[in-house]
Amino acid sequence: MQELIARIAKNVGIDQDLAMKAVGIIMQFLSEAAPGDKVGALLDALPGAREFLEAQGGGGSFGGMMGAMAAANEMTEAGLDLSQVQDVTKETIKYAREKAGEETVNNIVASIPGLSQFI
Repeated sequence: MQELIARIAKNVGIDQDLAMKAVGIIMQFLSEAAPGDKVGALLDALPGAREFLEAQGGGGSFGGMMGAMAAANEMTEAGLDLSQVQDVTKETIKYAREKAGEETVNNIVASIPGLSQFI
């Protein structure tokens, strides 16, 4: 996950600690909102994702479109502006598509109501 965190820090222009927090929020959201088999395929494809998620501990309670808004709110509370929230989310999805493939990521996005409007 360090590759993704460094990439987000560079491309979005935020420090690595904030990038790590944002990625943790996104991963927690996906792990709670997406069906287990779909998110499991993603976690298997992202190097270090399971360990990263475990190290992040529990976050908020996320589910569906309200969960996506709660995740975005958590990221703004962590210090990102709305543009940065969108950029971090897009970078994370782009990275996930590179590592796990279009089909895996599209299946996850399709399984979470309202998520497609955030990415």
